Amino acid sequence: MDIIQEFEIKLSRIRALMERENLDGVFLKRQDDFAWLSCGGRNYVGAGDMGNCGLLVTVNGHHAITNNIEAPRMLIEENLGTLGFSMHKAVWHDGSFEAQVLSQLVPSQNIGYDFGTTRNIAEAIKRLRLDLTEAEIVRYAAIGEDASFAMETAAFSITPGDTEYFVAGTIMKQMEDMGLELVSCMVAADDRISDYRHPLPTSRQIKGRVQIGGNFRRNGLVVCMTRYCNFEPISEGLRKQYRDNQIIDCTYIANSIPGKSYQTPLLAGKKAYEELGYGDEFDKHHQGGPIGYAGRDYRVDFKTPGVIADHQGFCWNPSITGTKSEDTVIISKNGIHMVTKPTRFPTVEIEVDGHTFVRPDILQM
Repeated sequence: MDIIQEFEIKLSRIRALMERENLDGVFLKRQDDFAWLSCGGRNYVGAGDMGNCGLLVTVNGHHAITNNIEAPRMLIEENLGTLGFSMHKAVWHDGSFEAQVLSQLVPSQNIGYDFGTTRNIAEAIKRLRLDLTEAEIVRYAAIGEDASFAMETAAFSITPGDTEYFVAGTIMKQMEDMGLELVSCMVAADDRISDYRHPLPTSRQIKGRVQIGGNFRRNGLVVCMTRYCNFEPISEGLRKQYRDNQIIDCTYIANSIPGKSYQTPLLAGKKAYEELGYGDEFDKHHQGGPIGYAGRDYRVDFKTPGVIADHQGFCWNPSITGTKSEDTVIISKNGIHMVTKPTRFPTVEIEVDGHTFVRPDILQM
């Protein structure tokens, strides 16, 4: 599948949505939605929700609206020229240009937007993204392979006395070498692993143990993972807890089945927590959920609507105080594909519900 075929699939999904919702146009400007429709393009110069170029789809055309600063890059480097978008640009200080062009191209002004309060269809667009195309699956696999290698290569360079900041910088250097951008990076040394579920790096120096992980993006697709390094002997208690944590994670993955509700894996994971003796840990941190063009499309809870799509990305992140298990996968009717997985770390096999998972073990340094 080439980029034009991928784009045509996405255009057809949007136009089917337009027909269902009786819309004359759809205007997408969020960074994640732009990346999806442009097949991996970037409409931003910094991290955030909104970008600097919007994409308008009508019944018989597709258009880009931006300023004179961004237009050349959008056409040449961010796929819009290849995909045949008609470019509409104005001088950077013309704040009324976008609205004027939308009015000209869709006189009825019957437009669905992925932002704002007027005919906001962001959730509907998100649902269109969940079923990954063949081309996206291929890209995702390559991104996961590179991100896993970068994370684990960074891990091998860590030494006691390094600060969490230094480790985060090392991770980002490795990721940037692979063309991956930072969405989030978490590093925790020693007692901070147990103290905080979301440990942003600090000047704390590492002594005996470190947790590293985060979300990283390329071509719009986000992967997430967590790894552990020990500079002191791994106790049997820690080893067992980490293995139990991975069993819970694999339970979530094994029960993420296309056509089932999001509560199906959530309830299975909660039961696994209880059966393994960690029932009170379930409430201490969200459990993760779908991933793709956002770090999490949903943080699944007992009210998350909808059903699991075919070819959908997931990153469950169950945690027990002191450990967490976290990798990116694609779920399909044909099976489970690990997007991030151990490339340099020691491995362990875990069997859950008829599935055998190869997961990273703690790296003993």
